[in-house]
Amino acid sequence: MDVLRILIAILLPPLGVFLQVGIGLHFWLNILLTLLGYIPGIIHAVWVIMRK
Repeated sequence: MDVLRILIAILLPPLGVFLQVGIGLHFWLNILLTLLGYIPGIIHAVWVIMRK
């Protein structure tokens, strides 16, 4: 399941974070990072997914 979440995180980083942790601090932080730059959003999303 983590592989699927990582693929989703590469395409839509906030969705990958939402599937892992729900709506919370990491979700909103990821939306901000994705708006500031797509690559930081991807890095954060993969980090959140791999951390658990």
